[in-house]
Amino acid sequence: MAASSPGFMQRFEDYRPSKSALSWSCALCVVATMIIGFTWGGWVTGTTAAEMSRKAADGAGASLAATLCVAQFKNDPAAAVQLASLNKAERWDRASFITKGGWATLAGMKEPVSGAADLCAQQLTAAPLPLTSAVEAPR
Repeated sequence: MAASSPGFMQRFEDYRPSKSALSWSCALCVVATMIIGFTWGGWVTGTTAAEMSRKAADGAGASLAATLCVAQFKNDPAAAVQLASLNKAERWDRASFITKGGWATLAGMKEPVSGAADLCAQQLTAAPLPLTSAVEAPR
């Protein structure tokens, strides 16, 4: 009778890797984990995280300033006329129109917040001003 070859489990149990094989497999696992983490896992370096947070903060500041800009624009007595002029302006010139009007400059600042005039112009041209009567109806 022919001797049967040992099964997979038996060979697995009998296998004794060397220290160098264990070391290399650990090192390869670490490298594979890092590759997967940085490419698909969303991991970033400290520099990239700092840059991302700076961009988010700048965007939030511009968004807040644009909201205030829209409010200041709508509170202007000549808002309807100014909105018509803004809509007539070329798309590339709308931010300078807002900046020249002073609506993008916050109180206490000399210069407008970067990007606020563009966002303000986009918000103003996207939604028309509600029509309000300059004279109240008699009671």
